[in-house]
Order: sequence, then C-alpha cells, then structure tokens
Amino acid sequence: MKRNAFYGLLLGASFLTMGAGQASAKISFTEYTMPNGLHVILQEDHSTPIVAVSVMYHVGSKNEDPERTGFAHFFEHLLFEGSDNIKRGEYMKNIQAAGGQLNANTTQDRTFYFEVLPSNQLELALWMESERMAHAKIDTIGVETQRKVVKEEKKQRYDNTPYGQLINVIFTNAYTVYPYRWSPIGKEQYIDQATLSEFMNFYRTFYVPNNAVLVISGDITVDQTKALINKYYGDIPKGTAAIPRPTTAEPKQTAEKRVNFYDNVQLPAVILGYHIPKLGTPDYYAVELLTQLLSQGKSSRFDKEIVDKQQKAVQAAAFNLGNEEPGMAIMLGIANMGVKPAELEKAMLDEIEKVKKTGITDEEYSKLQNQAENDFIQKNQKDIGVATNLATYYTFQGNADLINTELDSYKKVTKDDIKRAANQYFTKENRLVVYYLPKSEENKSAGKDKPTATTKPAAKPAAKKK
Repeated sequence: MKRNAFYGLLLGASFLTMGAGQASAKISFTEYTMPNGLHVILQEDHSTPIVAVSVMYHVGSKNEDPERTGFAHFFEHLLFEGSDNIKRGEYMKNIQAAGGQLNANTTQDRTFYFEVLPSNQLELALWMESERMAHAKIDTIGVETQRKVVKEEKKQRYDNTPYGQLINVIFTNAYTVYPYRWSPIGKEQYIDQATLSEFMNFYRTFYVPNNAVLVISGDITVDQTKALINKYYGDIPKGTAAIPRPTTAEPKQTAEKRVNFYDNVQLPAVILGYHIPKLGTPDYYAVELLTQLLSQGKSSRFDKEIVDKQQKAVQAAAFNLGNEEPGMAIMLGIANMGVKPAELEKAMLDEIEKVKKTGITDEEYSKLQNQAENDFIQKNQKDIGVATNLATYYTFQGNADLINTELDSYKKVTKDDIKRAANQYFTKENRLVVYYLPKSEENKSAGKDKPTATTKPAAKPAAKKK
C-alpha cells in the first residue's frame, strides 16, 4: 500500500518508488536454492532493456543486541565502502558509469540492496553484489567514515526534522519486550562503542548466502543468468554461525498508554498507535483497508471530517506498519493553529468510533477494493518493484507467488470484517496516545499531572551473548 512510502519517509530510509510493467497479468518467475543456501528468483521481462538486481538479507534492527542498536542500518552504509576487489568509494562510480543507479534501505526486519541498470551490464551488478556478500571491506577507515555519516544522517532526518522523532517515540513506548522497541537508526553511542571485531562478527553471521535472497527482474535469459550466478555465487561458503532470531513475544497490552513528548515543532501533533496482527494474516488485510478508509485520498474520513469540515488538523493520516511480526496501526494528526491536542484526539477517536458502531457503506467498500487493486498493480509495474516484492514475499512469508495472489486476500475482506477489526484492535486498552508538543510548552506543563507513560525506553532484557 502507498502508506508504506510514508513509513519509509519517517524512518529516514531510501525507499523505492514502485512503478510500471506487467499490469494485472500473471508474473512468471523461476526460483531455486543453491547448495550454499542462497535462494534465487529470476523474472524474465523483455519489455525494456533494463534489469534490476537485488539482494535482501534477512536482518534488520530486530536482530540486534539491545546494547548495539543501529548495527543493521550501519551496515547498509558500511557495505558501500568497497571490497577486496573494489576500491573504496567505487561502488557507486561503477554502476553510474554503466548508466545505472543503486541504493539500499533497512527496516526492522530486513536489509535490501539493489541496482537498476542496462541489461547488458547484468554481470557487473552480479559481481558487485557477490563482492558485498563474500569480500566486503570492513576496516577501521571504513568504520570511522561511516560512523560520521550515520551520525549526520541522524541529525538531519531525526534530530533536525519536524516530527523526526515520531517513529522512535511510538516504538519506544508501544513495545516493552519485543525488539521492535527501537527503530533502525538506533543509538549512535552504541556504534561508537562497538569494536571492529563486533562488526566483523555481525557480517559473518548475517551477510551469508543462507540468510539472503537474490532477485533479478527484467531483460534477462534465465539459463544465461543461472550460469552467471553460479560463476559469482557458487563458491561463496554457507554461513556456519547460528543466525539469531528474536524468541520473545510482545505481551498483550491491557491498558492505555499516554505520553507527552516535546520537540522543536510549531504545531502539536496527536498520534494514536494500536497493536495489529503481523503481515500476511487475514486480519492484517482488514486493518489495512480500515486505515485506508480513514485517510487515503481527499474523500477519506479523516480528510473530509477532521481537516476540511472541522478544520481541527492541517494534516491527518492513518497507515499500517506492516511488519514480519505484529506491528502497529498509526493515526497521526497535526493540529491546526489554536486547536488543543485533546480536541484533535477526540475528533480522531470519533471517526474510529463511527466505524466501530455503524461500519462502512457499500460505496466506501467498493472504493477500498478499487484502491487496493490499483495499489497492488502499481507496485508491480517496474522491474525494481517486482524484484522488491518477490524478495519481500519470500523473506517474510516463504511464498514468492504472493506477488500474483495477495490481492485475493484483500478481496476476501468483507464490510463486516472491517467493522469487527475496528472493534477488536482499535480499543482503548490496546492504544498508545502520544502528544507531540512544542518545546515551548514543556515548562508550562511542569507540576501538572504526569502522563501514564514516559518517553524513556522500557527496561532492557539482558544483552545477547556474543
């Protein structure tokens, strides 16, 4: 869904613009697993002389040591430093010289690298990604360089951006046990404290073929591409270390949490967060359509009622953070001048209550289904969109063919399902309320009743043994 792009913006990640090609036609692909554990998916499409080469590693911020948060995102930067056979700083130069582009992004669940370039440069991209996987340059110079880069990114995208701490505040307070309680940017002091050997151990643990999926989409010939993949990846050894996965489960929230957070903003914002099922479950799709009802498009309920009619907000949005494990549905409103946060909160909750009591109309339901179909098709219209989705479906759900069938999960959602999901998940007991307030109001609130939750992170469990 399009709200995922908003999530990416909030996280400060370089998310992809997913675009155009197969329309609603079935997307055919070939997939297999190499002896070293690398899963390969090949999608042949000769409509343009372009190819997208991508590697998704099943490592995100949730796989980090609580005392070393930010490692996954740090590696997204570090692994552009070079390799044993690629000079420092030449990753980007090589691809751009070949007429292509490249980038990477990190979430709580995975790290994703990609190149899009003319199809006659396929071998270049395969070689470069194999170098990243097998021979990355991890040394003091690279680590110190990227420490500075990541700190600067945090300043620009989080510390000095209006509402830049929003995602951090939500996850710090919404989760108490599960390692979604920090965002991918992590804590810069942990990156400063980490030793070179710790970075090497992280690389050897997670950047192995048996923790990755290689997806190539575009103007390729399958047999020729298989031969190239075997040439560059066949002799990369399988990882031998156990790959750490979270074993804890976030306990059910049983009471509303309320937080006041002060930052350099001009207008207050109100955030409502609700725990929701994980990506791919039936109720996830019901909640996805529900948040879409509230805020997708000018005819959405939040826009029509809260922004246009009541004029209580200059902007209102609702979106799901679709995670591999149970994530969050987020409602965000930025208050209009002179509107108190409590007034905006009430207006947002009133719209939710309407759905819980009376459900949705036939016209709204038809619109939601049309939007879902349009979004689904749009995501698969460029080779990089296809590559991204094939990698995501395989990594999180073990089924790349969801690229052809996931739309059916939206079509199965009924009006009654949407109303039931609103009543089941959008409850007071399951709710986090954040008032994101101007710093100028902090002193005014001194001495008043404190919120029922603080902006400090919950107590951390013992760090994983290294």
